[in-house]
Amino acid sequence: MDDSATVAVNVAQAINTAMDWRSPSDAKRTALSYLESIRNGDVRLLGSTSFVLLRKDWSAEIRLHGLKMLQHLVRVRWEELTSAERRYFANAAIELLPSISIPHEAWALKSQAAALVAEIIRREGLELWQELMPSLISLSNKGPLEAELVSMLLRWLPEDITVHYEDLEGDRRKSLLRGLSQSLSQILPLLYSLLERHFTGAFNEASKQQFDAAKQHAAAVTATLNAVNAYAEWAPVPDLANYKLIDVCGFFLSSVDFRVHACEFFKLLSQRKRPNDESVNEFDGAMMNVFRILLNASGELLSKYGSSSEQMDEGELIFSESICESMVAFGSSFMQVTIEDEGALSQYVQQMMVYFQHYKFTLHISSLNFWLVILKDISSKTKTSTQAAEKMKNKLNLIINDDICASILDVCFRRMITKVVQSGTEVMDTWELWSSELDSRVGFSQYRSRLLELVRLAALHKPVIAAAKVSQRVEMTISAYVASSAPPPLKGQSLLENMQLGLETIIGAIFEEPNWLGNPEEVKFGLKSVLEGLLRELLGLKWTEPALAEVLGRYLDAFGPYLRCFPEAVGCVIDKLFQLLNSIPLAPEDSCATIAGHARLQICTSFLRIARASEKSILPHMKGIAETMTYLQGEGLLLRGEHNMIAEAILVMASSSGIQQQQEVLAWLLEPLSNQWTDSEWQRSYLYDPNGLKMLFSKSQIMWSIYHNVTFFEKALRRGGAKKAATEVSTSQHPMCSHLPWILPPLLRLVRSIHVLWSQVGSQSLPSEIRLAMTMSPSEQTSLLGEVASKPSKSQSGRLEYPSIEMDSGSNENTIRNWLKGVRDSCYNVLGLSIMAGEGFFLCVESSAFSAAVMENIQTMEFRHIRQLIHLVLIPLVKSCPPNLWEEWLEKTLYPLFMHCQQALSYSWAGLLRESRAKVPDQFGNQPGPDLNVEVMEEKLLRDLTREITLLFSLLALPARNKGIPSLEQLASIRRADPSSLKPLSSFSSTSLTAFVLGHKALAVPALQICREAFAWTDSGSVSKVVSFCGVVILLATATDDPELKGFVARDLLYAGIQALGVESNAFVCSDLLGLCREIFVYFSDKDPAPRQVLLSLPRARLEDLSALEEAVAKTTSAKEQKQHLRNFLVLASGNNLKAIVQQKTAAAITDVSARPRATSSAAAAGADDEPIGFAAIT
Repeated sequence: MDDSATVAVNVAQAINTAMDWRSPSDAKRTALSYLESIRNGDVRLLGSTSFVLLRKDWSAEIRLHGLKMLQHLVRVRWEELTSAERRYFANAAIELLPSISIPHEAWALKSQAAALVAEIIRREGLELWQELMPSLISLSNKGPLEAELVSMLLRWLPEDITVHYEDLEGDRRKSLLRGLSQSLSQILPLLYSLLERHFTGAFNEASKQQFDAAKQHAAAVTATLNAVNAYAEWAPVPDLANYKLIDVCGFFLSSVDFRVHACEFFKLLSQRKRPNDESVNEFDGAMMNVFRILLNASGELLSKYGSSSEQMDEGELIFSESICESMVAFGSSFMQVTIEDEGALSQYVQQMMVYFQHYKFTLHISSLNFWLVILKDISSKTKTSTQAAEKMKNKLNLIINDDICASILDVCFRRMITKVVQSGTEVMDTWELWSSELDSRVGFSQYRSRLLELVRLAALHKPVIAAAKVSQRVEMTISAYVASSAPPPLKGQSLLENMQLGLETIIGAIFEEPNWLGNPEEVKFGLKSVLEGLLRELLGLKWTEPALAEVLGRYLDAFGPYLRCFPEAVGCVIDKLFQLLNSIPLAPEDSCATIAGHARLQICTSFLRIARASEKSILPHMKGIAETMTYLQGEGLLLRGEHNMIAEAILVMASSSGIQQQQEVLAWLLEPLSNQWTDSEWQRSYLYDPNGLKMLFSKSQIMWSIYHNVTFFEKALRRGGAKKAATEVSTSQHPMCSHLPWILPPLLRLVRSIHVLWSQVGSQSLPSEIRLAMTMSPSEQTSLLGEVASKPSKSQSGRLEYPSIEMDSGSNENTIRNWLKGVRDSCYNVLGLSIMAGEGFFLCVESSAFSAAVMENIQTMEFRHIRQLIHLVLIPLVKSCPPNLWEEWLEKTLYPLFMHCQQALSYSWAGLLRESRAKVPDQFGNQPGPDLNVEVMEEKLLRDLTREITLLFSLLALPARNKGIPSLEQLASIRRADPSSLKPLSSFSSTSLTAFVLGHKALAVPALQICREAFAWTDSGSVSKVVSFCGVVILLATATDDPELKGFVARDLLYAGIQALGVESNAFVCSDLLGLCREIFVYFSDKDPAPRQVLLSLPRARLEDLSALEEAVAKTTSAKEQKQHLRNFLVLASGNNLKAIVQQKTAAAITDVSARPRATSSAAAAGADDEPIGFAAIT
């Protein structure tokens, strides 16, 4: 005991040091290290010391820490105590309850003391719970303080039922659920009686002006409501109804102090699943009662405030939001229970419409999800699974009529702008528009995307209404903009852009898959009459200012799906686009050159979008578009990038008419490029000499010609090929295959030349502007830092699919950097797409030329470029290379990659883990920000490359690339029957890509080294990918007679897997890692002593524990149970130091039952001594 008291003093001093903001950082680290040593040290000293810290002469902070230490002992180290010690510990903890039930005791201490006892009951099981139940009931009858503490205990008790974490044993959860279920007949009446008794007591004491006593009763009510909410998540709903908890919580909705907690009860009930057994009728009856209670409470609230009143205070707003969320949850799951009460259903829909139209943004966005769910259900063309669901769908179809759909669209259109754009005729000032202050959880683009999805669903439900509404809105917006004074205000242009998104969404929804209900011809006629008028007005606009011409082009391409159904309008739209393009000068002399160029490219993009959307309707105009494009280019009125964009649109048109048409169009488009691309002069000048690119950068015309050639090759490969469904396999040859023999050789030389720039040979005597151009651009740095760069609106930034870097108006350094990035990206894409186009790639390119181009300078490449090369080129190669070419292509390509990545990643990760600084070769130029930014970017680059190389390993392990390998269970049976049946590894090399890699030592050694080391790197995303590859390695080690492979798996891989469990970030892949370790232990221990040796090398491993593990594993064939036995052994043998398991085990943190803070609820703040409470429900 003396030791415990001494240690307690030291622990208290360490706690004070750690919590004092004035403490030096070294002192804090020392204190935290000491506290951690106590938590993980002798378990009995931990327990006795913690109990000493609970004495009342310690501060509340130290006592709270003592309770947390006891909770840690019970949750993590309980099994280390003997049965007698556990019972003594339990009794000591239970004796805390009466002593802590005193006035003015801190709420946190009471809550955590109750949580401790609840955790002990969960660990000890049914016997202790049944023993304690009578004494707890008796304790709750003593007074409000004791009732509050018992309610807290009852609230924490079902924690393991409602908060799931993976490692909790199934039997334990079932036992807890069974025990609590058997006690519901005692628990639920107790909760009801506590609510009734202490609500009445609080009211009576308040009426006597005894506010301290009233607060104690109110705190008991709050704690009991929290407990009720804990049971609302899982207890049978009919039981909650039978014991009147639904009714009493409905009553509390009228109490200002408790209504938010009561509303939480209904929200939780509304998220329950409807049963499929005989109890469904009782369940539906109870949920119908819930529905009526919510409907009445919501109706009273809305009748008091409506949708536009500004008199609602913060407390009323929080309650309104909670009611709305409960209504949404109910409507998303239980609409079918209201099927027989059509009046109530209609009233419910009307109330949800009021919430959606509410001027308060929080109420509007709370109801948004309801409308998304309901409209998705009624707009679906698929048959529902039950007759009742189909009946409900039909009723909702009638209730959600034209007026409601029109109102939904009105709200969506009005709210598709931010708070920045205010006032004016289009936006009512009384509405709260989106702002980061109102909704910081998601960005505006995500919110607007949800609005547009609702617009789309409304258009599917009522297509003619949606078309008429958006047409009217667009016409009003254009009229208001035209009537506004010059220069054009930003507000009007923003409204124009947002309405274009609405128009695009509605036309896309209506015409993408026209399957109109009712009379299709009548609907089609109505749509044409409405949209034809709008299109006519758009075609008549004379907007020539670049920004406006760009917006008008986007309005026109929004009609793409419409043109598919009404092809007679295609010609007018194409003519208007060419007219807009010609209205913007190529190189204006004013300051708007960049704006004009951007607008021209956007208009060219409109050709592409219309070609994709209108499909065969545009085919009759393909020849005219091609002739106009050729004419404009010949007259010098079309830049090369613009030409490529329109040419790509022509390729899309040709793809609608079959392979032969594509081949003819490609031959016509590529013929002028072929002569230029295959010319040997430019290749000799710029690609054969290490200094060639340095000379090329001074030849702007040739430089950009190369760029446009490469980007068009990429577009042709993307757009070519036969259109097929997702389940079909195309047997026809890609139309670009015949052109690859003249495209790829120069392109490989170009890739090699770019790589050489970063090599020692290529970087010599480079001018400073080229050296700076080889560093990372500011936009790439911003992306790595996760910051949001200044950029145009979504409608602008998301439309330009192939932005021109030719128009860069900055320095020559930026021009060269952009050219290098653009050409590298397109070259990698051309290679990857060519590989996936079929075996033609492997016939027209020599493997030696390919490997030299992509791998010769791998050791001097930056991490960002290696990651890009793996992603765009090598992953397609691994996926598409035929097995008969693995030897020729993969060995010489993957060997330098694996060797370099193993060395580079080992070095960089060592720097990050030991010195907190990843050492990467990437250059950031003159970084204006702090060094911390560089460190963040370096770590991000390291993790990105690690995940990419491990993704490549996971693809090596794909089942489609590893055929003919039996499962572990089959292999175990075969091995038991005939141990000599094992095959050599080479027998799998022709059908298994993993076996091929393992069969070549030059590939296997660095690959396995990367995998082994990756388990120790703090990146769970990479570990999850490595695990899949290692799973196939284990299979092959089991199936073959390769002693080196077996030794690696039995010793090195098992050790690495256990090491990975010691990394806290691997908690998310803990189950996969345990599964890997289980496979090795189960299938290798009988033949190899290494697995036992590895397990016995753990710091607290004992031979008797290992023997018990082997015995337990041998008794079951369940992989899940075997994994659980191994997990328990590892926790014990490691001294509870496997952080991935511990982190997963403590993931279910003890928190307040409320989903979020309810600061305005006075009941929740019952501990405030200076605030009296009121009961508005009783007068």
